[in-house]
Amino acid sequence: MKRSPAILAVCAALLCSSFLVSDAWSLLKRDSSKPGMTARATELLNSLDDRQAELALLPYESSQRVDWHFIPMDTRKGLMLRSMSEEQQGTALNLLKTCLSEAGYKKAETIMSLEKLLYSLEDPKTRDRRDPLKYYVTIFGDPREESRWGLSFEGHHLSLNFVTENGKLIAATPQFFAANPAVIKTKNDVGFEMGMAVLNEEEQLGFDLVNSLSSKQKKSAIIADEAPREIRNAGSPHPPKERPVGIQARDLDKKQAETLRKLIDVYVNAVSEGRASERLEEIRRDGFQNIYFAWAGATEPGIGHYYRIESRSFSIEFVNTQPDAAGNPANHIHCVYRDRDGDFALPIN
Repeated sequence: MKRSPAILAVCAALLCSSFLVSDAWSLLKRDSSKPGMTARATELLNSLDDRQAELALLPYESSQRVDWHFIPMDTRKGLMLRSMSEEQQGTALNLLKTCLSEAGYKKAETIMSLEKLLYSLEDPKTRDRRDPLKYYVTIFGDPREESRWGLSFEGHHLSLNFVTENGKLIAATPQFFAANPAVIKTKNDVGFEMGMAVLNEEEQLGFDLVNSLSSKQKKSAIIADEAPREIRNAGSPHPPKERPVGIQARDLDKKQAETLRKLIDVYVNAVSEGRASERLEEIRRDGFQNIYFAWAGATEPGIGHYYRIESRSFSIEFVNTQPDAAGNPANHIHCVYRDRDGDFALPIN
């Protein structure tokens, strides 16, 4: 994963300091504005005809703004990429690029392209669900007129949600990525290499951490012998409110703590640099030592497994229990990053 000089400097500092000193894990707070977000949204809206605009542009207060999901659907809110010209598709994708990091955009792009593989593997009766252009763009509030507006980019296995105010990205959750197959295990003629895994870091670092724990640590960290089937509050506008469980970072050794940091970084750094920096600052203020890591299920690939990472400000969940389209067990990942202070820039009641 490509890292900025600031992040590399932080990692170097961590090697010389105790993981209990949470101040070592921080970035200089930068302006969260991402040049081009409002310009790209305006460019897209100005290119649409009346029929397209009716689908793509909704009021900021619309209930559909917080209606998110990642399952395959016949139709969704917004304007589908397939219903755009090639030029409009390019503008829509460039808008998404302004909200995500290079790594985050690459994940989104690859997840969309996996629809081609699912199309080739599944029953022909289900194939109308599988289309790499069956992803929908919705803008909530008119960025040409309003200071606060939202963006949804959503389809099968992808739900990315943003709120911008005065040119600043102030919210970027729910942030949901998924992959079926998690690891390419089936020979194919649509261009996917055997062994390719779009969410490899999310899975492998989780395994690295849980398998580094001592027997005593595992008694705290492992919360169930069987992994749950799905992430909590899927499709809900509000993140889980349950109290964090598992082992606290204060009870990890230095190497384990660094693995946990790397795992959190993967999720945090999926969005634009400014917003990622603010996420890290929130985590720093809460205290890294107060983060919880919990695991459920098997501690090896191919058998259902799950983890969550939580503090006061954020919640990460990862689940891999379903078979892939070819029937390989536990080869279908769902993972999400949520803001416990309020997804969609909503206040928590």
